[in-house]
Amino acid sequence: MNIAPFAVEEWMNAWEEGALYNIAETCVDSISLTELATLIGEAPDVFAKGLMEQRMTYGHIVGAPDFKEGIASLYKTVTPKDIVPTHGAAGANHHVFLSLINPGDHVISVAPTYQQLYAIPASLGAKVDILRLKKENDYLPDLNELRKLMTPQTKMICLNNPNNPTGALMDEGILEEIVAIARENNAWVLCDEVYRHLSQSDEWCPSIADMYEKGISVSSMSKVFSLAGLRLGWIASRDTDVIANCLRHRDYNLISCGLLDEYIAGKALAHKDVLLARSRRIVRENLDILDAWVASETHVSYVKPKAGTTALVQYDIAIPSYDLCEAMYKKTGAFVTPGDCFDEPYSFRIGYAYGTETLKKGLAAISEYFATIK
Repeated sequence: MNIAPFAVEEWMNAWEEGALYNIAETCVDSISLTELATLIGEAPDVFAKGLMEQRMTYGHIVGAPDFKEGIASLYKTVTPKDIVPTHGAAGANHHVFLSLINPGDHVISVAPTYQQLYAIPASLGAKVDILRLKKENDYLPDLNELRKLMTPQTKMICLNNPNNPTGALMDEGILEEIVAIARENNAWVLCDEVYRHLSQSDEWCPSIADMYEKGISVSSMSKVFSLAGLRLGWIASRDTDVIANCLRHRDYNLISCGLLDEYIAGKALAHKDVLLARSRRIVRENLDILDAWVASETHVSYVKPKAGTTALVQYDIAIPSYDLCEAMYKKTGAFVTPGDCFDEPYSFRIGYAYGTETLKKGLAAISEYFATIK
């Protein structure tokens, strides 16, 4: 199977470990297990004892009950039987495509977005059309354009809400229109929702799995819950055919997720409100810092994010983004992601949720680098 290089991940792999100011990271500031125990009100020694007492079996093959119940609590209509645990959201997206998409199928994906959503179906032999999200439309989809792209062969529409890299957020009204378009063609809607619940306001964040009988939600413990080290994600859908197909393929390529990972995730999700409150505080405070910097920095502009942890920042300097980001990294230690990783030239993605002091110093380093350019 031939597949396009994963531009974002190759960039991160090449440069992340040596970064002085990592403002390319997209998770909310990660926590240790000691910090998790404290947040959920459990003594660290008691928490550790619970881990140590776990017998190292395969665990629950289709997912630990506490973990799946915790996931279901993040939705309105999804139940534990509608959930398939996976190795991260990346594993979930890949698993959905491998389970549902065949050569010759028609898939529509928004872009810019996480490259999996269009590169994987293309590698499986699907015909993929891109619905381009544009700055002048606040990176929200043009639904008339979506209607034009639909065909009788359209099998799946791929969304990312909130959007990575732009931080755009489709509200319930937009999602309802997309559902109506998909329903006319009996098409699935896959929505990567790894940043869901990280909005800048307190309204409930709707999920495609609640809104549409053929909706497929993908998410994880990484971004919102600051537990990327667990490498746990999930597929959620009320479509029994989706779940059956995913479980059938899972027997071949996964079998089960890590027992200790699911044990920890179950504890975290039982106290989801505490972790969500921490994460929302961080993204809201840090976005204020980023917004003030954008307003003060003459070389940059952006559409202010509505949700998530990332922003796509445009700059007015005539240097390609890969060259600019590499030169800036080597000169100042500031690490951001080139916009060309998303086919968005003369821009870079900033992750603004991974430590307030790192964000401040990283933004100052970017300004320092801009000041050296004549």
